[in-house]
Amino acid sequence: MTGLRHALTPHSHDPAGRVDAELESSRAGLRALWVSLVVLGATAAAQAVVVVVSGSVALLGDTLHNAADALTAVPLGVAFLLGTRAATRRYTYGFGRAEDLAGVAIVATIAASAAFAGYEAVRRLLEPQEMTHIPYVAAAGLLGFAGNEIVARYRILVGRRIGSAALVADGQHARADGFTSLAVLLGAGGAALGWRWADPVVGLLITLAIVLVLKDAAREIYRRLMDAVDPSLVDRAETCLRATPGVLGVRSVRLRWIGHRLHAETEITVGAELSLAAAHAIAVDAEHRLGHAVPRLTSALIHPDPEHAHGPHPAPTAASGRGSLPSSTRH
Repeated sequence: MTGLRHALTPHSHDPAGRVDAELESSRAGLRALWVSLVVLGATAAAQAVVVVVSGSVALLGDTLHNAADALTAVPLGVAFLLGTRAATRRYTYGFGRAEDLAGVAIVATIAASAAFAGYEAVRRLLEPQEMTHIPYVAAAGLLGFAGNEIVARYRILVGRRIGSAALVADGQHARADGFTSLAVLLGAGGAALGWRWADPVVGLLITLAIVLVLKDAAREIYRRLMDAVDPSLVDRAETCLRATPGVLGVRSVRLRWIGHRLHAETEITVGAELSLAAAHAIAVDAEHRLGHAVPRLTSALIHPDPEHAHGPHPAPTAASGRGSLPSSTRH
């Protein structure tokens, strides 16, 4: 049954298909960035009108913050465009790592947001200010939360679908900013009750929430920069390879992210009596199955070793003539 379903499922190992998939992923990422830019830009513009009417410093900070966050689309947009460029003799793996650099910039922006929110909260605690047009300020705070939450959900959804850690981190940033906007709302409620201390106290709590988001986003980007992958993907790859007919063992499996695509290198053990052509055929079959088993796998380099071979083996390369197999998958 599995074999029949596999045979009827459209798939391709053509490099052109891989390029098309990468372009489509980049288009999805760019589309998410444009939507974010429009939504956050409109949110900040509407809040700016209320700032002029009310003179609220808290809302002014939130407005400037949302405007700055809209501009985070710029480094990510550049990264997605760079990721579509073909590999060169200098950048032989392409330019997918630009997304990770963009992720570093986004993490720095989240850190600046936490510092700014904390500073404003402490300053307001030390220097309380009267607030006017409280209902408008509260409505603007709700608008800021709604705008950021819409952007956060969309960025995280698209980022997880295309495997972009930078876009997911940017979505987490937008979610943290939504809570910052809620601080404006709660502060307005406290001001309506005559509690001038309410806004800065809630602001300190929101700063803590932003720091927690910062920790998660920084950890994700750090792991991506260090070539970390979900161990379950390695388990899935090993299980798939061991189930391939002709594979007697799996010596190693290495996976790495480049942008939002996975690349694999592995060494498998085959029968010592097999010819080079037979060993190569097993490697082709293993690569084919691996492409269907591991999500977002773009290429796999599979090196078949004869059983009972001794001594260290050189690192597999695309030019290796011992059955090493650089190839691409898409389905």
